[in-house]
Amino acid sequence: MGNVYGYARVSTREQKEDRQILALTQIEIPMNQIFVDKQSGKNFQRPMYQRLLRKMKENDLLYVKSIDRLGRNYEEILEQWRVLTKEKKVDIIVLDMPLLDTRRGKDLMGTFLSDVVLQVLSFVAENERKNIRQRQREGIEAAKLRGVRFGRPQKPIPEEFGQAYEKWIAREISGKEAAKQCHMPSTTFYRKAGRMRIQTDGTN
Repeated sequence: MGNVYGYARVSTREQKEDRQILALTQIEIPMNQIFVDKQSGKNFQRPMYQRLLRKMKENDLLYVKSIDRLGRNYEEILEQWRVLTKEKKVDIIVLDMPLLDTRRGKDLMGTFLSDVVLQVLSFVAENERKNIRQRQREGIEAAKLRGVRFGRPQKPIPEEFGQAYEKWIAREISGKEAAKQCHMPSTTFYRKAGRMRIQTDGTN
């Protein structure tokens, strides 16, 4: 057998990879043989994974905590599994699913069973991510209906705004001067002034 490696991935920099690292070190994989990426699904460039691919040779062994660490969707997981097992000719062990251990069942039936299990698990993993995103969207919509506001809270309009706005409307001062009197950027003044005009026109 060749070298033994571990790979861990989290989707955002806020998430922690500790659980995956702990599982990998418990089977005595040295820390310098564990590669970790923190990349979102939106930007799936994985520098450490690419470094791992370049480093691994035939008959090396790769451990991952769960199958969805290999990719962001069903197709990506299957493609990376193919690259690792067919092109790189390395073995893979998925800790959360002992059936996915390519060291066992090297005959045709064993390979077939591993491929079937892999496809089912990849499909389930992708569906679970879709369901989580759907539940998040539904939760946000429900919160919006209850009046919950998301995003950065708006700063209160300064007391000087009304007077500066009236002078600006009357063309007594420029928008830049009005913004200066309100102690805000010109873009902010114009945005709030636009909202004010819409509200005023709507009440006339």
